[in-house]
Amino acid sequence: MSITKKVSVLALGLGMVGTLAACGSSSDDGQGSGDPKTVTLVSHDSWAASKDVVAAFEKRSGYKVRVLEDGDAGQAVNKAILTKDNPQGDVFFGVDNTLLSRALDNGIFQPYEAKGSDLVLPEYRADQGKHRVTPVDTGDVCVNYDKAYFREHGLTPPDSLDDLADPRYKNLLVTENAGSSSPGLGFLLGTAAKYGDGDTSRSSEAENGGGWQGYWKKLKANGVKVVDSWEQAYNEEFSGSSGGKKAGGDRPLVVSYASSPPAEVIYADPQPATAPTGVAQGTCFRQVEYAGLLENAANPEGGKALLDFLISKEFQDDMPLNMFVYPVRENARIPEAFRKFGPQAEDPQTMDPARIADHRDQWVKSWTSLVLK
Repeated sequence: MSITKKVSVLALGLGMVGTLAACGSSSDDGQGSGDPKTVTLVSHDSWAASKDVVAAFEKRSGYKVRVLEDGDAGQAVNKAILTKDNPQGDVFFGVDNTLLSRALDNGIFQPYEAKGSDLVLPEYRADQGKHRVTPVDTGDVCVNYDKAYFREHGLTPPDSLDDLADPRYKNLLVTENAGSSSPGLGFLLGTAAKYGDGDTSRSSEAENGGGWQGYWKKLKANGVKVVDSWEQAYNEEFSGSSGGKKAGGDRPLVVSYASSPPAEVIYADPQPATAPTGVAQGTCFRQVEYAGLLENAANPEGGKALLDFLISKEFQDDMPLNMFVYPVRENARIPEAFRKFGPQAEDPQTMDPARIADHRDQWVKSWTSLVLK
């Protein structure tokens, strides 16, 4: 599989497309397989896990794992809401903190405190006391840069959101549509977390022309390019990716993930000593993905066992190099390539899911009007 294929799947959630030999075929026939010895996981298209790890769980638990992939994260969440009375499976994986409130408000999950929840790092826990969701992984949406471009042009890569509006970087950035792309939405939320919602009584917001809206006016004036999807941004427009090079991409700055540079190294043949791309650490927004036991699940006991598995050390250790995300469990193993080429941001932008819930739809509407028209 090429780098382009391997890296491109980072777009759909925080992970990588993959297959599970242990899984049955996908279908849309409601309530999973109906087999009490089969547990059905509904996910976005970026689910992946090692065959031997899943096989070990199946042998230990007695349940066969079946995976139903339902498009990108937003599509999967919306479908889970529409089918909540007759769900397609038992467990849903892949709702992140940008869409969590939508899932919770629509009641698609039933409470279950997974075994090992006390070993999840506190900063990733949500829905405290109700236990309707279990944190599974985390990752940072960040601007990536093409090292060769900046070296050849004698420019220092940007390292902050403020830098991106500097005339030195005019016409260099490509980002995704916040209304249709998970990283695009994450990037918008990162700017809202940084600059606020137009309260000019706060100095940082006043300096940026009245919150995130003023900031995006600057980005627009500085030539930011917006495309519909991460695949298009990273694999066609970004000059630093293998796909972008082949497609003639001419934008050396792209909104992607902190884990994109390790993927560029790991799946290169031969592997380079250093990553060809870097991360602007001051531009990052942290996403967390959750799983939950679906309301009206046909096999709730199997679903509980699967949730326990998703935060077990075995799965958490296996996950990074399959889905290119970071584990949320204490003392889970981090691959050396992640530490070297894609470390987590030390001080990422974050936002309470409740605030996202209160403002997300209006912010996306305002962003669309401001940036795309």
